[in-house]
Amino acid sequence: MVKTAIIFGGAGYIGKNLLNCLLKENLFDKIYVYDIQKLVGFENQVQENRLVHEILDVRRPILNDIGDVDVNASWIFNFAAIHREPGHEYQEYFDTNIPGAENINEFARKTGIKNLFFTSSIAPYGKSLHERTENSTLYPETAYGISKGFAEKIHKQWLAEDASRRLIIVRPSVIFGPNDPGNVYRMVKALKKGTFVLPNGGGIIKGYGYIYGLVESMIFTINQKDSLIIYNYAENPLLPLKDIVKIAKEELGYSKPTIKLSVKMLALIAFFVQNGFKLIGKKSDIHPVRVRKAGFPTNIKPQYLIDNGFEFKYNFRNALKHWKSVCPEDFN
Repeated sequence: MVKTAIIFGGAGYIGKNLLNCLLKENLFDKIYVYDIQKLVGFENQVQENRLVHEILDVRRPILNDIGDVDVNASWIFNFAAIHREPGHEYQEYFDTNIPGAENINEFARKTGIKNLFFTSSIAPYGKSLHERTENSTLYPETAYGISKGFAEKIHKQWLAEDASRRLIIVRPSVIFGPNDPGNVYRMVKALKKGTFVLPNGGGIIKGYGYIYGLVESMIFTINQKDSLIIYNYAENPLLPLKDIVKIAKEELGYSKPTIKLSVKMLALIAFFVQNGFKLIGKKSDIHPVRVRKAGFPTNIKPQYLIDNGFEFKYNFRNALKHWKSVCPEDFN
């Protein structure tokens, strides 16, 4: 019997960082990575047969044979999703995230593997001006958030079929770290240039999580015993956006001023910029939807991890220090 990890969507940012950890700690005998994208950076491990990578679309039935596995010790990880907002048509989130969960459930039934880890999102909470914990009611407002909420229920149906199964659902906030060109990295680059705009004075709480902390939380929850764990991942405690900006400028030595504008004004500017780029046949990262999201509060508390003694190592200052130490080229 082989202790096996199967990672769907393993070529993405979270998947690759978890994969690095699993390989480094030698936590599984065999690892399979299935993704619609090519897995880059693990060619040696594939050649050494420590890792199997195949192109796979979770929207279709999963027929892959993974051989004789230890069903009690092996894990399936579902990271496969359409998630970028904006960037996809409304229906695309449902066309991937829901059948993906159903097909992965069926794969788990076929293989008999009893452990499933699903990466959801804080998007099902909707706007969270008030603090949200894992027990808060879900009020999804976007296609992405609604589809993720549905996918959680689909995986819970699989769990309910067999008392010996385990399901872990993580709802990560905005994840950032080395080699990720996401929201926090865009903020850092804009602060360096002096072009970052602080929406509404920056008093809102924006949930954020460092990738190394997220991966550590995954291993932590896998080592718990509960059959169902639903947990938020955000650093604890969180800071208002204006304090995050202040820390980033201090740690990185940036001194250019930060612009402050209302979200309404920012959205109006973004509308004209977006349409101006369309007229010349180009795309711009400045998008009204993205600007309004920047003004949404996402006050997420990781209550499960707090209650169970998880060590939060990466407040925003420590995360920046660690990021600079492992990937200084990101800040050139």
